[in-house]
Amino acid sequence: MTQAMKVIGIGDDGQQSLLPLYRTWIEESELLVGGERHLGFFPEYKGEKRVLKGGLTAMVEELRSETRKTVILASGDPLFYGIGSLLAKKLNVDIYPHLSSIQLAFAKMGEAWQDATLLSVHGRSIKGLAQRMDGKDKVALLTDRENTPAAIAKYLLSFQMTEYDAFVAENLGSEDERTGWYALQDMADGVFSDLNVVILKKRRPSPVWPFGIADEEFSQRKPDKGLITKKEVRILSIAQLQLHAKSIVWDIGTCTGSVAIEAARIAREGEVYGVEKNADDLENCRQNMAKFRTDLTVVNARAPKGLDEFPDPDAVFIGGSGGELRELLNICCTRLRAGGRIVVNAATIETLYEATQAFAEEGFETSVTLAQLSRSKPILSLTRFEALNPIYIITAWAKQAEEQGGDSK
Repeated sequence: MTQAMKVIGIGDDGQQSLLPLYRTWIEESELLVGGERHLGFFPEYKGEKRVLKGGLTAMVEELRSETRKTVILASGDPLFYGIGSLLAKKLNVDIYPHLSSIQLAFAKMGEAWQDATLLSVHGRSIKGLAQRMDGKDKVALLTDRENTPAAIAKYLLSFQMTEYDAFVAENLGSEDERTGWYALQDMADGVFSDLNVVILKKRRPSPVWPFGIADEEFSQRKPDKGLITKKEVRILSIAQLQLHAKSIVWDIGTCTGSVAIEAARIAREGEVYGVEKNADDLENCRQNMAKFRTDLTVVNARAPKGLDEFPDPDAVFIGGSGGELRELLNICCTRLRAGGRIVVNAATIETLYEATQAFAEEGFETSVTLAQLSRSKPILSLTRFEALNPIYIITAWAKQAEEQGGDSK
């Protein structure tokens, strides 16, 4: 490769969207690479055309040895959820962006977009969108044939996000352009072009759930309520997990999902996985997920079964082990990512002993907090305190994490 390849962004109106200089570069090139739709805009091109689809990695490898003048066509801005970033890392390229579909859609809305949250479900799972966008005033979404405007509307309605209205911009820049506002209920029944952008705008207030959600807000097993990590212990335990925005979290013995849900609201760009052996508790968990707008992955299994389906975690919370604690801790310690944390809640001294011994055998450091908490309770015109069950909060981390300079305590 003797010269930089040119990556040129193009709109749905084809050659008309390009500057004259860009059209000249394309005419003078010897190899034109792009999607079938993009190549179709140049029926009289005299060089070789190469369709870009499917195996992008293989195409990049082919282009590494290319010596001809080459132009690669991409939709809109190639560096906005496009192929530009990958090409720039792997090849010698110069990038010339067109207006992105997001810019064009906001222009049709007549609204500023510097304050919008920009997300994509194009070629990726919609999983986790609920917590990523909850409470945002403006959200722009790139879609695809699976995650259509109708599918997005049904997804948001399942999390009761009815405070949003949607602006759908289809075939921007082409003769078939269509734009309009929709209520989510109407968008769920709509049929739209494959080429579209969805912008969600909050019209009404969103519910607010600060960290430390009250226990009674969660759906719980009836009539014997109480199988929940209490708010005060939950706050202390999650603090010990040291979560960040992109954390991968396991919640083992998730029950009502209280810890997993609060974790997901912190790790909004990460992923949260829960395991629960009781099917009724798992149903309560799903109800809580919908209420608190957290899209978790939960499985009905007795841990450690089910864990092999999950990616390696940055943080693990164990609220219940069902008697397999030693095996469970071995798996968690083995798969925990560097710098990660494991937090175990133990109600008995036997579990405390078993956990600390197991962590020592795994080469992990531990720190234990005994939480002895009481809540105020009115009695006639007076107030007394009612004790919660004492809980040992056991925090563990690999020794090498501390030796590499992290402050593990």
